[in-house]
Amino acid sequence: MARELVLEKHEFPWLRTVVIGLVLLNALDGILTIVWVETGYFTEANPLMDQLLQANPVLFISVKMLLVCLGILLLWRCRERSVAVASIFLCFGAYLVVMGIHLDALNILLAGH
Repeated sequence: MARELVLEKHEFPWLRTVVIGLVLLNALDGILTIVWVETGYFTEANPLMDQLLQANPVLFISVKMLLVCLGILLLWRCRERSVAVASIFLCFGAYLVVMGIHLDALNILLAGH
């Protein structure tokens, strides 16, 4: 059985900044999703989150923030393991892609008007 590489906490002193950025990107994604859906330009791709958004945007953003923050907290508590650190960076990268999609959508809307 392969042994997992265990990282010392001091090896990534800027990891806290990445985690804070991840929380902020999640919040911005939630806000922009509400804006896009409320204006009728786009729909929420996740059917469960779409039901929450249709029912109550505050509930949508609250659940979104809670779920993502709980996941981040779990990864943060396991940050001495390389798989947790890699997962944090993977999530951060995924949210950067999502932000790119939001910006592209904004660019398309602005070009069309």
